[in-house]
Amino acid sequence: MPTDPTPSSKSAPAASEDARSTSRRHLLRYGLAAGAATAIGGVGGRVLAANLLGAPAPIGAAIDAQFPLCLTAADGTAPTGPLRPLKLAWNASAICTASAPIAKETGIFARHGLDVEFVNFGSSTEQLLEAIATGKADAGIGMALRWLKPLEQGFDVKITAGVHGGCLRLLGNAEAGITSVAALKGKTIAVSDQASPGKNFFSIYLAEHGIDPFNDVEWRQYPLEALPLAIDKGEAHALADADPRTWIWIKASKGKLVELATNLSEKYVDRTCCIIGVRGSLIRDEKPVATALTRAILEGAHKAGTDPELAARVFSGYGGKGSEEDLVAMLKSQDHHHSPVGADLKRQIALYADELKLVQVFKPATNTARFAEKVYADVLS
Repeated sequence: MPTDPTPSSKSAPAASEDARSTSRRHLLRYGLAAGAATAIGGVGGRVLAANLLGAPAPIGAAIDAQFPLCLTAADGTAPTGPLRPLKLAWNASAICTASAPIAKETGIFARHGLDVEFVNFGSSTEQLLEAIATGKADAGIGMALRWLKPLEQGFDVKITAGVHGGCLRLLGNAEAGITSVAALKGKTIAVSDQASPGKNFFSIYLAEHGIDPFNDVEWRQYPLEALPLAIDKGEAHALADADPRTWIWIKASKGKLVELATNLSEKYVDRTCCIIGVRGSLIRDEKPVATALTRAILEGAHKAGTDPELAARVFSGYGGKGSEEDLVAMLKSQDHHHSPVGADLKRQIALYADELKLVQVFKPATNTARFAEKVYADVLS
């Protein structure tokens, strides 16, 4: 992973007094002002509280109306005191996590009083969540369908927001006649591992379309980069994985690979796929820090939606695969305009848990509504 560049030192124009008054009204509306002023101590805490209380106005009326919980900090003045250091676990090769480097490179983290260090975590999800729970990292961004099963086991990590939707794709071999989901019956699907988000999601999707994911298809595991090779060799008829690879593979195949479904298909059109997880003790002891981090990441996510060209440049700068032109098109095909929180996110977590029961990933006895309440933490109200 490349060394994390420091945010630009150029100062953005200061917000007008009217804009600051508007912003304060928004903060009071969501109960952040009191929490920021009282719940965090020390010099860094006072700087963070000042940043929250004096935050600039929202990105604009349309964005503020669509995302009332997400205030922008990127256009305000930089803080004058020390920043609160935090470690954020992420996957530098996943475009799903582009909101984090966007928040870093555009100064959003700094303007929320945070100095965020990235930890590129490539090992198992259980180890990543354990790292967050034990304080080796403070938070992370990851796939809901990768995280929910380990969270069922009781890690002290709480979900604070959904980030975006639509980065999983199921691709079929058009040359073998696999141009629809129905054509997959009796066929082999290549996956990178048997607990991957792609396998989990499309197992659910197939089951809901009348295909038994245990008996009607075979899920065969290959090294990640070898998934399209399995199709070329005739060992698999389809593959399931995530962007940016799936998008790049479709383009490189010149029509051989076709998209059969994504995790935005049909009823999943507004379902989040990537989530923010925060160390439970950080939320309990320094909730305004968790609030600031969550807001900053959401602002980065919304910038990915409103300025995909910026997002593509930033992601490329961190070693992300794909040309900037492809990355822009990829981002536009995803959903970076809907970041669920509150009751909406809890509903989605419970739905995922119910669906994971359907494919025997979650325990049948798990109370999914209670599970959603347990793993979600409201840091924005």
